[in-house]
This record gives sequence, structure tokens and C-alpha cells, in this order.
Amino acid sequence: MEITWLVLIAISLFLIITFLYYLLTSGYAEKEYGKKMWKQWGTRTFYWTGALFVSGGVTVLVIYLLKYGNVLTF
Repeated sequence: MEITWLVLIAISLFLIITFLYYLLTSGYAEKEYGKKMWKQWGTRTFYWTGALFVSGGVTVLVIYLLKYGNVLTF
């Protein structure tokens, strides 16, 4: 498989996983911090930093699972 397809698959997976993480956790985070604190940029920066780290880790895990399942070759 060509390297560009691998990069496109990885980016697509990352965006999908990030969106799903946002859908699942944004309501909880807003309720946990409160509406006033949630509107501050520092709180959201902390949330999105965690979201990107989690999404990156899950994306790497999925890519390697696809590799060991012989779906992807690299």
C-alpha cells in the first residue's frame, strides 16, 4: 500500500476518533467544570489537549491492530 494512502487513512481515523471522543465527553466536561468555567479558554485548552492525546493514542492502536490483522501493510 502506498504511503499516501496510509497517511490518509491515519488522518481520517484520527479525525473520526477525535469527533467521537468530543461527542461522548463534551457534555460531561461542561457539566463537571460548570458553564462559567467552560467558557474560559484555559479550561477548553486543557480539555482539547487531553482529547488530542487520547485520540492520537487510539489512532496508533487501531493502525497497529489493522497491521497485525493484515488489513494494512507498511
